[in-house]
Amino acid sequence: MAARVLRIGVAAAGLLWHAAVERLGRTPADSSTLPQRLRLALERLGPTFIKLGQALSLRRDLLPEAWLAELSRLQDRAMPFPGAEARPALEAALQRPVNQVFAEFDIEPIAAASIAQVHRAHLADGRVVIVKIRRPGIRTQIDRDMKALIGICRLALVLAPRLHRIRPLQILQEIRSHLRKETDFRLEAHNIRRFAEALRDWPAVYVPEVVDDLYGEAVLVQQMSGGTGIGDPSLDGPRFAQLLLDVYLHQLFVVGLFHGDPHPGNLFVTPDGRLCFHDFGLVGFLDRRARRALALYLLAFMHQDAAWMLDAAIDLGLIGGMVDRAVFERGIEEILADYATRPLKDWSVAEAVLRVARLGSGENFTVPQSLVVLMRALFLVESALRTLDPNLDILLALQARGREVMERTLQESATSPAFARLRTEAALTAQDLPGLVAAWLHRAQRGGGPLLLMRHEGLERLEARLDRAGNRLSVALVTLGLYVAASLLMQHSLGPRVLDDLPLLALLAYALALWLSFRLIRAIARSGPL
Repeated sequence: MAARVLRIGVAAAGLLWHAAVERLGRTPADSSTLPQRLRLALERLGPTFIKLGQALSLRRDLLPEAWLAELSRLQDRAMPFPGAEARPALEAALQRPVNQVFAEFDIEPIAAASIAQVHRAHLADGRVVIVKIRRPGIRTQIDRDMKALIGICRLALVLAPRLHRIRPLQILQEIRSHLRKETDFRLEAHNIRRFAEALRDWPAVYVPEVVDDLYGEAVLVQQMSGGTGIGDPSLDGPRFAQLLLDVYLHQLFVVGLFHGDPHPGNLFVTPDGRLCFHDFGLVGFLDRRARRALALYLLAFMHQDAAWMLDAAIDLGLIGGMVDRAVFERGIEEILADYATRPLKDWSVAEAVLRVARLGSGENFTVPQSLVVLMRALFLVESALRTLDPNLDILLALQARGREVMERTLQESATSPAFARLRTEAALTAQDLPGLVAAWLHRAQRGGGPLLLMRHEGLERLEARLDRAGNRLSVALVTLGLYVAASLLMQHSLGPRVLDDLPLLALLAYALALWLSFRLIRAIARSGPL
């Protein structure tokens, strides 16, 4: 552990040294080698840090484009671990011998990444599947590396308090939580099944199914699929672009569950002409409130309404903390003015979301992780749409196809759980109302008093305590007044004098004030602590 911490510390110190040299030398941002040095350092530090870099490449709200571009070059490729280790790891995960599960299992992996590697296999019924096996010991390594990194980050915050602004510890904790989820293949299997169910009525979309009883925390067996990449010129690009847009509108505004990593390697067209989604390790979630806020944001963007966009951005969580509306509206108006000078086909919803998020990334506020995944998905979807159809006008496509979906999201209140609960509670109240009215009338008849619409019971002790507190406050004010009066009488020597020319009235006032003070302190002491 100490050696690992030392290695991480040396790498961090090297980066800080180069940053200081560039700052002292006033190196222009476009000539800086720091982004490349960071990428190389992360690659040298191994799988945990490669994943860390990939996670940071999502933070478009925090990092400049040059850094994002360099971190995006981190490839999730790694040297495969030996087949001699893969077989026992697979048997331990499935808790049975390999030959009892598979008719054929290829010991050589067809792909390897930092978290897992993939093998090809055949089931007894002839189906061809892929077997995703987690690297032995990877969770322990991730926990150890993240603990060391968090410790180094705490030290950096002491040395450079300005780093608190971007909340690095919170970001690291989010990344750590995400990495732990990514190493649990049960979650990925659950996501795959949720997507398959959500897209069941979409015959033009295919999600490779998970094989029943052949998945666990460290293994995932899934139907093997293949096809043509979305960049292939032989495809009917406009048709698949429209299909991809419709599918994402359905995911974002109807299901609330969306594929968070739709890059070209995870999207292809099957031989039978279906759009296939692959790799569900990164998934985003939008609850009902977030879906509604996103719909309002997009509608406001299409109508070029800065005030409306600001309200929707606050509801969505892109902007937090104390909001100076005049400042933010002016910033959004500048963004909209910039778009007004561009052709409509060059307008970008993803870029508009990012630019507004950067307006709000001020002191003590960072964009929530769910919106970070959303921004990544929006950028990648727009890129995929333009790959399929370079002439696609995304804004017009949204107006034509998305408006109906978004407005349906805003009008679904009649079937929302909140209204269902309201109807149920109203029905139960209607059933109980006759009995409640009868009991109320019966109490009024027995009491012989007026009919009270509301009656509080069990408040006698509270009333007594409030009376006592009021009495003590009154005594305290009288005592304070006596002290002030006695001091004035003493200062001006008014009235008769006793004991070597001391004003008698002042002495009497002091005596009475002291007696009341004693009574007040004793009463408070008897009732409990102050």
